[in-house]
Amino acid sequence: MLLAQLTCFGQGKTIRVDFYKTPFTVSVDQSVLTDLVQQPKSSELASALHVVSKSNFRPLIDSLSAYRERLNLNDWLYYQLVRRVAEQIAPKDDNYARYTFYKWFIMAQSGFDVRLALANIKIILYIYNDEEINDIPYFMVDDKKFTCLNYHDYAKADLNSNPPKPVLLKIAGAVKPFSYRVTMMPDFKPEDDFEKTLSFMYGHKKYHFSIKLNSQRQAAFANYPGVSFDSYFNIPMSNEAYASLIPLLKKNVAGMNEQKGVDYLMRFTRYAFLYENDEENFGREKRLSPEETLLSNYSDCDDRAALFYYLVKEIYNLPMIALLYPTHITMAVSFDKPVGQPILYKGKYYSLCEPTPQNEDLKIGQLSSRLKNKPFDIVYHYEPSARH
Repeated sequence: MLLAQLTCFGQGKTIRVDFYKTPFTVSVDQSVLTDLVQQPKSSELASALHVVSKSNFRPLIDSLSAYRERLNLNDWLYYQLVRRVAEQIAPKDDNYARYTFYKWFIMAQSGFDVRLALANIKIILYIYNDEEINDIPYFMVDDKKFTCLNYHDYAKADLNSNPPKPVLLKIAGAVKPFSYRVTMMPDFKPEDDFEKTLSFMYGHKKYHFSIKLNSQRQAAFANYPGVSFDSYFNIPMSNEAYASLIPLLKKNVAGMNEQKGVDYLMRFTRYAFLYENDEENFGREKRLSPEETLLSNYSDCDDRAALFYYLVKEIYNLPMIALLYPTHITMAVSFDKPVGQPILYKGKYYSLCEPTPQNEDLKIGQLSSRLKNKPFDIVYHYEPSARH
């Protein structure tokens, strides 16, 4: 599957990245290209910066900036583009340090406060980020938190036993914090669109769905870290996925009252997907956004909670809370009349809605027997600003 192509010409390279629906193309001047040893010292990285800083790099940065603005890319999705551009300038498998150097240089020239550090043979890329990220290393500099952008490339390396030593390189204007929050979803390359069929039983009737998805959406979030519940619950669906699922769900619940409609969405989320925990599925804890849950063959309770939240928000826009137990997360919805044993939170009653398969056939308002009398925290609260 072609993600990008590279053509050499007289004094440089032409880069074309086919990832998002609109291809990114730019000519990179020969002067931008520099050599770097596989395991560089700080002095060698400084020398590479000296060379590239004097090059004709500005057309590359200007083209990236214009493309980002045109597609309205959030920081994370912009970084996915930068990764692919750096791969074309300096292929990752040929020289990982050189590839990482160009990622650092492009992100810094794009205004982000991004740093390099060395740990034996490892070259670490850190970026200023003040959000809640729970599964990647970070370090503090001048009371600012820097999270590791390339930790996934070092397969659970213990950076505490061998702390990376910062490389003191400066680029003027590189001061912005980076955000993992994604609020806009671009269209991806249409050649990678595919349809996924889902079905489940509700009220003695089998409901069928054919959802339009794109494999590059999954690639864009392959290394997405464990962000806050607020961030990952609210990652939007692509236009294609939304258009193929949400109107059909709205049609299916149109004749139901609000509580029964939410019950329908709860059981869709519970039974239309196969369950598997993240350790078995990914070999690590990984929170899937709503569309990633549609894309994945398997999903767990975090993923179901996010998808259920998204569907209820889009179709009914009801107040909701997320309840985190020691080994489980579930949801509760505020109806006009509470059901079962409701939970009082900030003046409203919330009825439990379990979106993950359990040993019992739980109805709205019912909690799994294994969780009764277990402590929980309310880790996310949604209060609609305006009802549909």
